[in-house]
Amino acid sequence: MTPLLDVQDLSVAFGTKRVVRGVSFSVARGETVALVGESGSGKSVTALSCLRLLAGAGHNPEGRITLDGTDVLSAQGEALRRLRGGVAGMVFQEPMTSLNPLHTVGRQVSEAVTLHRNLSGDALRARVVELLTRAGFPQAEARLTAYPHQLSGGQRQRVMIAVALANDPALLIADEPTTALDVTIQAQILELLADLKRRLSMAVLLITHDLQIVRRHADRVVVMRHGEAVETGPVAEIFGNPQHDYTKMLLATQPRGRPQPVAPGAETLLQGEQVKVHFPIRAGILRRTVGQVKAVDGVSLSIREGETVGLVGESGSGKTTLGLALLRLESSEGPITFEGSGIQGLSRKQLRPLRRRMQIVFQDPYGSLSPRMTVAEIIGEGLRVHENLSPRESEQRVGAVLEEVGLDASMLARYPHEFSGGQRQRIAIARALVLKPRLVVLDEPTSALDVSVQAQVVDLLRDLQARHRLAYLFISHDLRVVRALAHRIIVLKDGRVVEEGEAQAVVEAPQQPYTRALMAAAFDLAAIPGDVRA
Repeated sequence: MTPLLDVQDLSVAFGTKRVVRGVSFSVARGETVALVGESGSGKSVTALSCLRLLAGAGHNPEGRITLDGTDVLSAQGEALRRLRGGVAGMVFQEPMTSLNPLHTVGRQVSEAVTLHRNLSGDALRARVVELLTRAGFPQAEARLTAYPHQLSGGQRQRVMIAVALANDPALLIADEPTTALDVTIQAQILELLADLKRRLSMAVLLITHDLQIVRRHADRVVVMRHGEAVETGPVAEIFGNPQHDYTKMLLATQPRGRPQPVAPGAETLLQGEQVKVHFPIRAGILRRTVGQVKAVDGVSLSIREGETVGLVGESGSGKTTLGLALLRLESSEGPITFEGSGIQGLSRKQLRPLRRRMQIVFQDPYGSLSPRMTVAEIIGEGLRVHENLSPRESEQRVGAVLEEVGLDASMLARYPHEFSGGQRQRIAIARALVLKPRLVVLDEPTSALDVSVQAQVVDLLRDLQARHRLAYLFISHDLRVVRALAHRIIVLKDGRVVEEGEAQAVVEAPQQPYTRALMAAAFDLAAIPGDVRA
């Protein structure tokens, strides 16, 4: 049987740098094939090449790609346009940057339809509503005028799926469709793709670094490393008896182990009582307050020296807002004490001496590191603010902390764009540690990192905690990472605590339906009941 997509000996170079070398695989109708590997392995470049979407980027593809009987690399004009959107649709990795922020949802889906079909007026509107509904977008007809920034991450991903499905493609290419989404939303999106595949007899080329997704949703897998396909075969065979050392490493690598126990009688460093963060809703010409968004609504917690408290929940549950409020980086109500003293009423000037002992590592290390500053300047900035050190002393301190997080001091003169995602996260951790804090708030520090890099960062954080008796507030939606790092877990939903307790107990025996849904999505990727998501 002729495959729907056939890739033979594909090589791709950007200038003189070859990023894909001799990759071959095929996708049959109705089949799901997964391309897996770490960042930089060539997965996305391979997928984009299947529709010639790298044109104009200075790339030089070689080999042969056949899609629905058409040679992709030689196709031109109408033949190429028929392949793009007609035969194959694509869901890109980051919907917020793939969707036009100036156009409504309805307009963007309708554009995808009218490229291939002569529809207009009521017929076009009905088709757009049908596609959004098919993609699981809630209240589709009422939200056609919404803009991307008004939607959640899961809703934006559903819009991207609706665009990709606009012309009933035979092949759907999904590039990291669940990256940085909550575990429950991940499960919903993956179940949606599986359902669409069954109902439409659609083939799927799935690009991901999450092996749990591959195990559950793919028929065959292609393992890529440094631009090469190192192993290919049925999922059961590859997972059950991997042959290549790299595949074995990927399958064996995940956040494991447990943190060291908290010392008896450990000091309580941070405590918040009934913390509230309410944002006003304003309307009308005079911008009068007509309501409130209760982002955090009466949360109490404490963190001891050497302890990690995991804060979990879906997007919008209030995790990050609570973390910022506890550091007095967001206005809030309710008493907050640090090192036994109240900090809620302190001015910015009064808080400044405390800042060196309470630090934060932000979610996106690339966005939080200035691209115009060297690593030495980024890490040393806090020292210049809080300590009166000579240039030589500062350089020695910065070099020492960089080596402590596993990077070489020779990298101090380099800029953030010269590092991988995992290395940038280590730099962000070094920036927090250089001031020798007692408390660190870690806001999604492993989000969107490869599983092997996640494991490295978790090991690093555990080691640093053991050596310096650090207290962590670990904010994450990745419960596999939280399980490996946290002593206690607090589950948030809509700004309120729904469950809390020892990490192992919460993971293995959750008491509340919402927590059970989170755990099922994280560890089984099971479908999530609608009443739990409500």
